[in-house]
Amino acid sequence: MKNACRPELPIVRKSVIGLLFLLVAPITVSSVKYMLGDRSVDWQSADRSSAGLLPSPAQHPDALVRVFAARTVRWRGIFAVHSWIVVKESDAPRYTRYDYTAWGEPIRVNGFAPDGRWFGDMPKVIAAADGDAADRMIPKIRAAIEGYQLRSYGDYRAWPGPNSNTFVTAVMAAAPELRATLPPTAIGKDFPYNGGMFGLTPSRTGVRVTLGGYLGLTVGWVEGIEINFLGAVFGLDLRRPAIKMPGLGRLGFGA
Repeated sequence: MKNACRPELPIVRKSVIGLLFLLVAPITVSSVKYMLGDRSVDWQSADRSSAGLLPSPAQHPDALVRVFAARTVRWRGIFAVHSWIVVKESDAPRYTRYDYTAWGEPIRVNGFAPDGRWFGDMPKVIAAADGDAADRMIPKIRAAIEGYQLRSYGDYRAWPGPNSNTFVTAVMAAAPELRATLPPTAIGKDFPYNGGMFGLTPSRTGVRVTLGGYLGLTVGWVEGIEINFLGAVFGLDLRRPAIKMPGLGRLGFGA
């Protein structure tokens, strides 16, 4: 029996080494990018002004939905992004921004500029809808926010969730026609916000298995193939070919 098992040991060892390399290498690169960048500014004085990614409501009377993500504060930005959602009904005079944070009210409404820099980091648009499509989504989005269960003081956990990315994932699941998914650096997106281990992906184009956000597997047309290992996500985007790596995010064709 011992001799029969020996050929399998090198395979297991190589698999473990390969997994560790996929985890350590991209995070190391992300760490170097962080050290070479200017993210050491004090969070209290960091820039949170508008990034100019949204038109003024007067110039854009149509309904609008946007999902944004930006690197989190200071060294945590090596690993993760913070995400939020912005909506505006037709002819509304202003945008409404929703964040889920660790301080103040768990669900913050208009606590920051709708397209504001996240403590100095420029946000990226993750999902967008305008016009009639956005008008149809907004009631479902608002209902999902109102009914979000993990909204009590003390519910927030940076890792493995529930955090801002868990919240936005749950909201996006209420409007699967957005046809979008958060980036692999959105740690917390795989936390089971509805308490289930098995279920459809937020886009409803595949299936997801998650063990408390610590381990998981996602297979979907919109989400691609993702393996969650202790919050770090590795994967492939099949719809728009790309690889997904912890720390670095999505590398490939534009989303």
